[in-house]
Amino acid sequence: MSKSISVFSSATVSEQDVVTPFEQNLLVGLVFVIMFGLGAGLTVKDFTRALKRPKGVVIGWFAQYGVMPLLAFTLSAVFLFQLPIEYAAPVAVGALLMGSVPGGTTSNLFTYFSKGNLALSVIMTINTTLWALIMTPLALFFFGGFLFADNPEWQIPLTNVVVTIAVMLIPVILGMAIRRYSANLGAVLELLGGFFGIFFILFLMATWVPRNLGLLSATPWQVYVVAIGLGVFGMGAAFLVSRAFKVHPVDARSIAMEVGILNGPLAIAIILLTFAGNPDIGRILIVPAMYSLFIVIISTIVTFWFRRANLAAEQKIPNLL
Repeated sequence: MSKSISVFSSATVSEQDVVTPFEQNLLVGLVFVIMFGLGAGLTVKDFTRALKRPKGVVIGWFAQYGVMPLLAFTLSAVFLFQLPIEYAAPVAVGALLMGSVPGGTTSNLFTYFSKGNLALSVIMTINTTLWALIMTPLALFFFGGFLFADNPEWQIPLTNVVVTIAVMLIPVILGMAIRRYSANLGAVLELLGGFFGIFFILFLMATWVPRNLGLLSATPWQVYVVAIGLGVFGMGAAFLVSRAFKVHPVDARSIAMEVGILNGPLAIAIILLTFAGNPDIGRILIVPAMYSLFIVIISTIVTFWFRRANLAAEQKIPNLL
């Protein structure tokens, strides 16, 4: 066993070590604003467009709730359970929950910069978010049953998760209603939601990382593999599946971004509200917090790669003369 594993597994990682009470309240509030903006971003045209061309939405849905939970389960089983069970189990809970939440609004921003189909990205975000009330608990129940078969005390409290997601969906529905009756106000709320999504990431970088440098330096490499792998392999798998079903490259980019960029703020809020008072909540939060940091770097690299691919495709103009 490496020194970092020994030190970290023997240390007490409390809730306050990872997120302070102020940060908890701020993050939950931010999630409500982000979800409000998410609902306000949906228009009647988006629904019409999705109904006319449902292929991308359907493939994205299956990738979101099929590929991502399976990926989280696989990475956790292969890497995390190499570590002491008292450390591995709570970290795996956070990893599995992270892989089971819907896509986040940040995916819409990166889809835009990567020259993807922004309308498809928006409708996929809304679609998977509304389905989260059913699919997230179902994924946790199915994969958690296998992952924690030998440790039933770590079975995730699904009732708490369902209640938390239901509460988080209220601002989404309110945002949709406002957009329906006031397009201008809905557009403003949509921008605010996107802004606060970016603010969440910058907040983590500016405050959480410096305060938790010791925690991050002592974190075993296996945890980094899981946190980074969710984004890298998630995007790659979603893109390959999309192309296998002959989805247009522009739409495939959107699906890859949407599936790989998970709703980190939502995952963290679910953990804070579901596991409040749990002495291991700090360890449960590790993967979602680290994922939220690394996904920005991963998405930026993938965006540049997609833009280069798009530029190369545009330059291949057939010579018809």
